Amino acid sequence: MEKTKIKDLTDEEYLHHGSLACAGCGALLAFRHALKALGPNTITINSTGCMAVIMQMGVPKVPHFHVLFENGPAVMSGIEQALDIMGTRGDTNLLVVVGDGGTADIGMGSLSGAVERGHDFIYLCYDNESYMNTGGQRSGTTPFGAATTTTPVGSIIKGETRPMEMRKDVPEIMIAHGAPYVATASIGYPLDLIDKVKKAATVRGPSYVHVFASCPAGWRSDAKDSVKLAKLAVQTGLIRLFEYENGKRTFQHVPKHRKPVKEYLELQGRFKHLLDDEATIQDLEEYIDKRFESLNE
Repeated sequence: MEKTKIKDLTDEEYLHHGSLACAGCGALLAFRHALKALGPNTITINSTGCMAVIMQMGVPKVPHFHVLFENGPAVMSGIEQALDIMGTRGDTNLLVVVGDGGTADIGMGSLSGAVERGHDFIYLCYDNESYMNTGGQRSGTTPFGAATTTTPVGSIIKGETRPMEMRKDVPEIMIAHGAPYVATASIGYPLDLIDKVKKAATVRGPSYVHVFASCPAGWRSDAKDSVKLAKLAVQTGLIRLFEYENGKRTFQHVPKHRKPVKEYLELQGRFKHLLDDEATIQDLEEYIDKRFESLNE
């Protein structure tokens, strides 16, 4: 598929102007870019989370449903089957948009079942690494060391203590399920994100796109740094961008010279307590190096 260029992007917006999103919200950017990729012939669902609040204003200009935290994929499975029975599916895109809490935790069973049954829709997870809608509690994708309301920084335990490799890696779980198309993306690389959503729309069966989406409120970062942070996550190697299709994995935007992870950490208040902990930062660098070694293999 030909790569999207900036000049190819439509001026049409599929979200109404104005929303309840925080300034610099990465989740809203992910949704906006996905709709740019899919166009007006799209039905969208969002489960309870940040997006449910945001969509009280600035709702899509396409058919849109807000459903429960745990059942977005199940509801879309029903919509897909109803369209097929009526013979009206045609080339309609079906898009489910859910945060990391509703994906990796509360809605994992619904997602697993829908993928296992082979329902034909696109599932987009906007991963801001915590339950941001309810105050910033840790989720299954919260990274090591991050301070959240349920992993606070104290004198003994300082932030999330689970090792990085123990986070729920939902893209790998979806690959293990046999999803025909799985991709990771970042709001820091919007054209790559748009291309992956477009690719997902051409695949028969369930497609899963996991989008790294920064959150200034929960990360205690400057709103103007949202895209910068989303790029740094890739440039430091903490996040790897790839596509998995037909049993083959290809990587995108692999940094030739990886930036120090501290450049990423120091822009976020949630990692403030780690900045003087050289041993921990060195451990993170070694973890990333091992991931790069496996990538090269």
